Amino acid sequence: MCTKRSAPAGDGNVRVSRQSKGRGGKTVSLVSGVPLAGEALATLGADLRRACGSGGTVKDGVIEIQGDHCERLLQELEKRGWKARRAGG
Repeated sequence: MCTKRSAPAGDGNVRVSRQSKGRGGKTVSLVSGVPLAGEALATLGADLRRACGSGGTVKDGVIEIQGDHCERLLQELEKRGWKARRAGG
């Protein structure tokens, strides 16, 4: 049986949040809810890291960018046509 990986189901909203818990006091910006999978998500992650001038990774469908870049990420996602919202505090 062949299974095809599809985009994760979501509510259509991309959420940008900030987190430092469990990271030794270092802050990361998280982008979740992007309905992309695999290589497309990795490419978007690379483009967002480049726009912020920072490092990061893609883990379990969530893009992690080192540092507090929430406002910049919201602007970049809106430019690309995504409906992005700020989540958390």
